[in-house]
Parts: sequence; C-alpha cells; structure tokens
Amino acid sequence: MGIMNIIKGEFIDVIEWTDNTTDTLVYKYPDQDKAIKNGAQLTVRESQVAVLVNEGVIADIYGPGRHELTTANMPILTKLKSWKYGFESPFKVDVFFVSTKQFINEKFGTQNPVPMRDKDWGLVRIRGFGIYAFKVDDAGTFLKEVFGTCATYTTEAITEHLRNAIISKLSDTLAESGIPLLDMAAKYDELSAKAKENYQPIFDEFGLTLTQFYIQNISVPEDVEKMMDAKTQMGIMGDMQQYAQFQTAQAIKDAANNQGGGLAGAGVGMGAGAAMGNMMAGVFSGQQSGGKTMVVCPECGASVEQGKKFCPECGGKMTVEKAKCVACGADMKAGAKFCPECGAKQEAPTCPKCGAVNKAGAKFCSECGGTL
Repeated sequence: MGIMNIIKGEFIDVIEWTDNTTDTLVYKYPDQDKAIKNGAQLTVRESQVAVLVNEGVIADIYGPGRHELTTANMPILTKLKSWKYGFESPFKVDVFFVSTKQFINEKFGTQNPVPMRDKDWGLVRIRGFGIYAFKVDDAGTFLKEVFGTCATYTTEAITEHLRNAIISKLSDTLAESGIPLLDMAAKYDELSAKAKENYQPIFDEFGLTLTQFYIQNISVPEDVEKMMDAKTQMGIMGDMQQYAQFQTAQAIKDAANNQGGGLAGAGVGMGAGAAMGNMMAGVFSGQQSGGKTMVVCPECGASVEQGKKFCPECGGKMTVEKAKCVACGADMKAGAKFCPECGAKQEAPTCPKCGAVNKAGAKFCSECGGTL
C-alpha cells in the first residue's frame, strides 16, 4: 500500500447515519481519531439533524439534505477555529446525529394514587393512565441540557423523567379543569388537550415537543367507586318513597306466584307476607331506612328519622305546637295569623277609639265598649 493511500485512509470524506433502531435519540459518528477532510460530504436524512461540536462547543447544525463541509458553509466552526478563507487542511470535530422523528406510544401511569379535590366528593385519590408522543425540536438545547457527549442516547434514558413530571402535575391538571369526577370519563379528550398544554413547558426545557397526549383511564379507589355507584343508582330511582312502594309491591307479587314448598312453603309464605305487610305499613305511615322509621318534616317535606327534634334539611321543628282558632275553635298551628278552616284573623285586635289591645276574637272593646 502506498504512502498516499495510508494518508488518505486517515481522513473521513463521507459522513452519514442510517438509523435501524426504534429508540435512538442521538448517535455520535465514530471518527476513530480520524480527521474530517475539508470538502467531505455530510448526508442528513429526513427526520435527522446533524450537529458539529468543536471541543465541547456546539458549532454548526445541519438539517436534511447533502452538505459539503467547507469554510463557506461552516461559519460558526470557521470562526471558532479562526480559519482563514480557503483553508484546505483536514480538521477534527465531533459529529452528532439527532433523530427528530416522533417517538410514539410512550406510556404513563400513577404508581400510587394522587390526591385531587373534587367539588362533589371532597379530597379523593385517583389513578391516571395514558400514552404520549414526543420528538426533538431543538437539537442544540437537547444536547446541552440532556445528552452531553455520550456515544448514543436512547429514549429509555429520558422517558422516566418525563413520565414522573407528567404524574406530578396530573392532579393539578384535573383540578384546574373544573370537571366533576363523575363526568371525567366523558371528557377524556378535553382533559387530554388541557394536559398537553400544561405539560409543554416541561418539554421545552429539554428542546422537546409534546406532539400527542391521551388520557385513557382515570380510576378511584374501590370504596369511592362504590359510593359513586350508589349515588348514581339513587339519582336513577328518583323518589325513594315511590321506589320503596314499588319494590314492596313487586316482592308481594313474587311471593304470591311462588307455588312450591307445601306446608313449609306455606309457612314461609305466611311469614314473608306478614313481614311485607309490616314493610308496606312502614312505607305508607313512615318510611323504613336501615331499620329506622322515617317521618316527614312538616316544614319542607324531607324524610327525617323518627324522634329527631329538628329537621337536618331546613332546621325546622319536627313537633308542631297546636292552637285553637279564636273564631271557630278548629285546631291550627300555633302562631298562624289566619285560621286554615274559617280564615279568621288570629291577631289581637286594637280598639279604633281608645287604642286598647283586646283579646284575640273579641268583638267589642273591653275598655270603652266600642265595636272592634
């Protein structure tokens, strides 16, 4: 081998990277201590960016296409090396290829429930799961803030940090949305769009762009889920008293249609009938709730446990004080201004002549005898 071939073998005249992986973010071109020939061909493919680094300082950055490395198209490197125009000598520089394609189907999920304050349920703990996609948008920032000078850098090295950052702000994002916990399942698209907007500043710090973000599931602890199901069922049932009446009538019908059992069945049927009769009586005279008899509040009509002195809904007294109408003697509520039977005014009359206050129901003044 001639001396010229040996010297030629020490120079690099073609620089390119064919990515055959699915998770490589950065690839350093292996120069093996070879110098780059002035005028070398740099080929950058679609979804790639090439970055020239001189002694740890980022110099020129090249997008997709074929580039000839000369002083004419390496302005920053030419300045850093203080080259004069027309410099022809080989030079040493590190070449990094940065992938700018989207890295998709990156998963996130809460390892432990995160707290969130809901207007209906108060403080609850939730779990969230979903996927996101990202890509390198600013290769220079990414190299300075994340990559450094490693030979290769894969998504595995950064996705854990991104995943933790997403989870740390998940509860804030859900709370800021103002969407009740019961409605979140129908609002995943809206929540995902809001989350993507909130998380983008985190990705900006590393020269990345959050291209896609999808919340796939939000769940609550089992005990909270049971409470939510119970509330939903109550909302569907509507009037609890009517529902209790319907259930009782349905149970009586089912018992009447039960033809099996002989004498034992008859005995059971009689016992069930008696129990149902008591239940029906309870429904019409006072609702049964958890073994407790419920009565109706005279003020607002709410169901209140029998024996309570005040209604928990309106605060009104459960026992109504009685009085007699001054005109007809009918029973009426104490303090009422008019009789519900005859309409007579119940206030004590004042004499128009002498101004004396007389007994309620009096027709003549007790002081001057004038007509009231």
